Amino acid sequence: MTAPRKTSSDDETRKLAARRKADAFRERQRAKGLRLVQLWLPDTRTSAFRDEAQRQSRAVATAKDREEQDFIDSISEIWTK
Repeated sequence: MTAPRKTSSDDETRKLAARRKADAFRERQRAKGLRLVQLWLPDTRTSAFRDEAQRQSRAVATAKDREEQDFIDSISEIWTK
């Protein structure tokens, strides 16, 4: 016995149900006073990001002037307490 064959209308029905579920979720969130925000952020999983972060860290660590590191330390305190 074979499984029933999927039709394009089955796919459309599933897509519509998923869309309605997402819309309902968004409405509930808005009712709580929240709003959707989408951001494009650097992908921290890439080797390019890692390499650039290391480059910047080394530049600050080897700087003769401590001004950059002092600034980073001053704004980092709130995250370390």
